[in-house]
Amino acid sequence: MESIAKVGEAEILTVSQLTALVRQLIEGEFPSVWVTGEVSNYNRHSSGHIYFTLKDDRAQLRCVLFSNTARLQDFLPEDGLKVLAQGRLTVYERAGQYELIVNTMMPAGRGELYIAFNLLKDKLSKEGLFDKARKKPLPRFPRHLAVITSPTGAAVRDVIRVATNIHSG
Repeated sequence: MESIAKVGEAEILTVSQLTALVRQLIEGEFPSVWVTGEVSNYNRHSSGHIYFTLKDDRAQLRCVLFSNTARLQDFLPEDGLKVLAQGRLTVYERAGQYELIVNTMMPAGRGELYIAFNLLKDKLSKEGLFDKARKKPLPRFPRHLAVITSPTGAAVRDVIRVATNIHSG
């Protein structure tokens, strides 16, 4: 791969060139890998491709199960399910993120994170925190609004824009 310039002895690469090199390295080192984790963010696209994340308590890995491979599976993943997946690592160059292209997968039980979530949900439910009688109706025109987000994020700008449009219109 030819660099666009040099600084001293160091070559200067474009983002695309660097990402392509990273992809070659990853695909060369991990042509086939087995990984276990808990499924989250399950999304079946209209194309039939299935996108999800495998995670444990310290990391996460984006995964894709293409439609032609998904049809051959004995089961399909769902959020909270712990699985054992085999596939090849690659880099989705447009996003600059590495991901697992899944070839085969098998269930490995319910994930610890899913179990912990349900235990907490059950505990809060027993405390009555989800009872309809405890819910307060929202006022038609709220006087205060709290937005929990980054002060520079798109969410807070959207809220301010909508509130301004409603108030001025």
